[in-house]
Amino acid sequence: MKNDAPPRLAVPLCGLTLQNPVIAASGTFGYGVEFAGLVELDRLGGLVVKGLSREPMPGNPEPRLYETASGMLNSVGLQNIGVRVFVQEKLPSLAGLRAAVFANVFGHQVDDYVEVIRVLEDAAGLAGYELNVSCPNTRRGGQQFGAEPGLLEEVVGAAKGAVRSGRPLMVKLSPNVGDIAALARAAEQAGADAVSLVNTFSGLAIDARRRRPRLGAGFGGLSGPAIKPVALAMVCRASRAVRIPVVGLGGVASGEEVAEFLLAGATAVQVGTAAFWDPQAPARIAGEFDRFLRREGIAAARDLIGGLEMNSSG
Repeated sequence: MKNDAPPRLAVPLCGLTLQNPVIAASGTFGYGVEFAGLVELDRLGGLVVKGLSREPMPGNPEPRLYETASGMLNSVGLQNIGVRVFVQEKLPSLAGLRAAVFANVFGHQVDDYVEVIRVLEDAAGLAGYELNVSCPNTRRGGQQFGAEPGLLEEVVGAAKGAVRSGRPLMVKLSPNVGDIAALARAAEQAGADAVSLVNTFSGLAIDARRRRPRLGAGFGGLSGPAIKPVALAMVCRASRAVRIPVVGLGGVASGEEVAEFLLAGATAVQVGTAAFWDPQAPARIAGEFDRFLRREGIAAARDLIGGLEMNSSG
């Protein structure tokens, strides 16, 4: 298929060249194939399929979504069909896309991550992996892999060791930590080729009349426009702490907001919550970003990366 994306939109990411910096985020775009009739997938820079586990998972009890004043709480519970069914039934339909396809990988023990990657390594059609390290480590009393540098280094190192194909390994960091820069450095030191941030913030919505949580599982993850300023700050701090690429996400809903994340230090962005309201949002945002570059006289998207000019107190 002919690539008609303007060259000015292309950005480099871990040895790949994305035709534009807009990636559909994991957990918001299914396995990609479900959106093929609604969205021109080849207008995206990439897509990350929903999280894949060693075995199928049913997810959390309903309700799973609740709209907040400036975003959304979700508690889907990483429902998925399991990595083997994904390889057999979903991945073949993604073959031939110009958009780079990343598999999101998660588990509750280090061995889970390694096994999922082992299965994916034997399949064609993937550009790379994204590790979800916001999962509880059942061998360490439920502490999240991404909450402590030592645990993070352990799972990233093991996952990296399982990759034989040379596919890049991106690590998706949680914002529910004290020092995002320290976690980004730990991921880099353990062999990560890139980091993506931020995942959702822990949140709670309450039905005051029923005196119960609005979500079936109680707590959920907050995403959307409400978290964008904090996400930008964390992307900026992480990008200044590591030499590997940073992929930014958290409330991106317009082309100009793509530029904001690139200026903060991101190489590319992921669009998530906006796709719940409008499945065509990632493609629309890519088009808006192209128009922003032309309007501002910017020759190439990569020229924006890390270009934020902070004042002396910043």
